Amino acid sequence: MDAFFRFSERGTNLRTEVVAGLTTFMTMAYIIFVNPSILSTEGTGLPISGVFFATCVAAAAASIAMGLFANYPLALASGLGLNAVVAFTLILGLGLSWQQAMAVIVLEGLLVTVLVLTNLREAVMNAIPMSLKFAIAVGIGLFIAFIGLKNGGIVVQDPATYLTLGDFTQGPVLLAAFGLAVTLVLVALGLRGGILGGILITGIVGMVFGIIPLPERVVDFRFDTSTVGGGLLAIPEVLQITLVPVIFALFMTDFFDTMGTVIAVGQEGHLLDEEGRPPHLKRILLVDSLAAAGGGALGASSVTSYIESGSGVAEGGRTGLTSVVVGLLFLLALPFSPIIGVFGGSVPIPGPEQGQEIFVSPVTAPALVVVGFLMMTSVRYIPWDRFDEAIPAFLTILTLPLTFNISYGIGFGFISYVLIKLARGKPGEVHPLLYGVAVLFALVFAAEPFLS
Repeated sequence: MDAFFRFSERGTNLRTEVVAGLTTFMTMAYIIFVNPSILSTEGTGLPISGVFFATCVAAAAASIAMGLFANYPLALASGLGLNAVVAFTLILGLGLSWQQAMAVIVLEGLLVTVLVLTNLREAVMNAIPMSLKFAIAVGIGLFIAFIGLKNGGIVVQDPATYLTLGDFTQGPVLLAAFGLAVTLVLVALGLRGGILGGILITGIVGMVFGIIPLPERVVDFRFDTSTVGGGLLAIPEVLQITLVPVIFALFMTDFFDTMGTVIAVGQEGHLLDEEGRPPHLKRILLVDSLAAAGGGALGASSVTSYIESGSGVAEGGRTGLTSVVVGLLFLLALPFSPIIGVFGGSVPIPGPEQGQEIFVSPVTAPALVVVGFLMMTSVRYIPWDRFDEAIPAFLTILTLPLTFNISYGIGFGFISYVLIKLARGKPGEVHPLLYGVAVLFALVFAAEPFLS
């Protein structure tokens, strides 16, 4: 193992790598609860038990592959933000079946794979200005936080003001507020696994007070594989021009988030060379892109690299064994689907209109709000004193959560960036690829009334 993972070369050992893997898993294990909760939102048609199985298997396969093939301490799982696109944009928004939505994810992953294999990733990276990259991350953070508030019943629909405060006389809403407070405190204290701890505490309190049901059993080895392969079978159904902007938006989110994560983790572990490149970069990106496609094929949404890997690196993880340990722990979680179903499930509360019911997920909703906060911290890197950079970034951040559509937010940002640069007489600061993408988004917006 020393020779294969290069323990001596990277100044680590077996015990350190195992502890680092456990640490990384604890900081990202919340996805086991949150991903089924988002993808199984009422109306998507995805079973929570099937998504749980797919989430664990996809994360395990991708993390183990990263460790064995790229020897890099980077763990992977279903991406937050990307799973929201699948549930709320592709399925509930565009009316795709869950199989078609997963097929879109497969195509997005294959597109990234082609870019990796043909070395075109640099061209794509250079096309998008840094201000918009950060704005997309911030906008997705707000989007996820908003979904968390909605899923917790903390904000609800209102016919006059669109949104209003939820009913805190309802037990599930109070539980969500309690969970949010607990999770925020744990994260603010800097505790590793604070988000996971918040989920567990909230779930236990909810069971004690009868707000959420007790699980019928603790373990169950009857795995639900109903989502596996559905995305592959539906690929021919999504090969249509109207879905090109959505596929591109997913590709953008996945591709650039991965690049930032890879560099950040490498920097933390002192694994970058003098040019800021990690070892075996092409292998790392290849595993990540194939994981995205594999996540869609399994029904887990796009699988991507997790910035939480930095927690394991901070504990001394320097090799791929850290990732292998994370993958094995995801597999060990598989029998606990009854508990996951209760923690990530929904319960009904009275809606804002007479006789109406809405479903909330009070245990996992607080985690989404906190993850949204963590993603929003990139806002400090946007050059707010340069209006030609800041205004497009602002429009991206504003429209992405308010339209409930990530691709629309990116479209507003791209179009405004091109227009403002042209108005200021700086056409040379816009990459040629960005002109084409902006035109594509403009055509999509113009054609939207005819497509809906």
